[in-house]
Parts: sequence; C-alpha cells; structure tokens
Amino acid sequence: MWTNPNNTPAGGTVVIGLGNPLVGDDGLGLAALEQLRARGIDGDVELVDGGTWGLSLLPVIESAARVLLLDAIDAGGPPGTLHILRRDDLPRYLATRISPHEVDLQDVLALAELRGTLPHETVAIGLQPGRVETGCELSEAVRTRLDDLVAAVEHQLAAWRPVTGTASPPVHA
Repeated sequence: MWTNPNNTPAGGTVVIGLGNPLVGDDGLGLAALEQLRARGIDGDVELVDGGTWGLSLLPVIESAARVLLLDAIDAGGPPGTLHILRRDDLPRYLATRISPHEVDLQDVLALAELRGTLPHETVAIGLQPGRVETGCELSEAVRTRLDDLVAAVEHQLAAWRPVTGTASPPVHA
C-alpha cells in the first residue's frame, strides 16, 4: 500500500514513474523518475515509484490535484519520439499496450474517472519505446532522449506552479 513518505499535503502534484525495469524500454518511467530525484524537485511535488503497482495507485491518483505519468508510450512513432498526452488522449494511448502494467493503469484511470476523482490535470509524458523485451538496459534511441523527457517533465511542472505577481501564466505544452 502507498504511503506518503514526505507528508506532502493532499491536493498537490504527483509524478508517477511507471514500468518494469527488467523489460528494456518499459523501465523508462522509473529511469526518468530517478533523474528527477537526482536533480531535485521544488514545490508541492511527490515523486512516486509506481512500477507495476496497478490498482494500488488509485489512492495516490485520487488524492492528487495534478498527476503526471512517466512511461514508455507506444504511439507509433520512431523510437525515442517524445509524446505528451493530455487527459482526454490517455484512453487512446492505453488502447495500445506494451506491457501488462498498462492494463491495470487503464483500470485505475477509468475507475478514478467513474468516481469523479481523476484530476482534471492528468498528463502522461514518455518516449516511443525501441525495445520491449527481457533486459535491464534502455535502448540507445530511448537512452539518448531521456534528458529531453526529463526537461519536458520539468516544463510541465513549471507550467502547473501558481503564478505570482503580474507575469502572464505559463503556456501549457
């Protein structure tokens, strides 16, 4: 069961790394999460290793104001292509499964939607996988774009921060 180790207040932003690091590029979400931890994240952001938790992620998602999912995203592009999917695009992405954890994730998001608890600001950011097979290494195409994925995550988190002063609100990517 998930516990909130940093005691981040409910209603904050949750970044969930997904995937299985023993299945090549499917471990991308966890690799990106580790890079975010190493860089440090400011503000009301909880980093969660969602691995292949499936339905156990429901309370994590339901308690958040914003959810950012990090995962390998098979959208039919060349390996390493950056994909950013907004809440309304997620069902299309989940229709193409690259690993068993996506079945549970589809159920979690559908259940949260049915219960009216899926945050309006739910985004998935990932890369097109090149290799999803037994092995602990990311493919070259994905490994070389990992920094781009982390930069896209940081950009999304910055866009979600409250705007103070007279500056214009950030543009959503």
